[in-house]
Amino acid sequence: MSSQEIPPWLREQLARFEQLQQSLQAILVQKQQVELEAAEVEKALEELRKADQAEPVYKSAGSVLIRVKRDDLLKELEERKELANTRLLVLSKQESRLRENIKELQIKIDEAVRGKGQPQAS
Repeated sequence: MSSQEIPPWLREQLARFEQLQQSLQAILVQKQQVELEAAEVEKALEELRKADQAEPVYKSAGSVLIRVKRDDLLKELEERKELANTRLLVLSKQESRLRENIKELQIKIDEAVRGKGQPQAS
């Protein structure tokens, strides 16, 4: 089928399908980044909990390290972890919706192509 043979409504559906796939790819990239951030925060929390209470604690602020109170840093990391988990939940829901929309659109496109490509039985 050449592009001249493809009806305009089907071309629109194909463009929408491609757009949905690109959106899904973007969501997956964001989700991977948030998962990495969550893992880093979790690792930092583990190490902070293992460290001796009397040891000084520092956090990175740009290109310098700043001494901070242990409890303040724990609280900050817990908040970052919670935020990352919330973002993961939202991204997972978006991913699920996009996958569902892509699947439905794929079925419509397949039916349209098969209906055009095959003669109707009488």
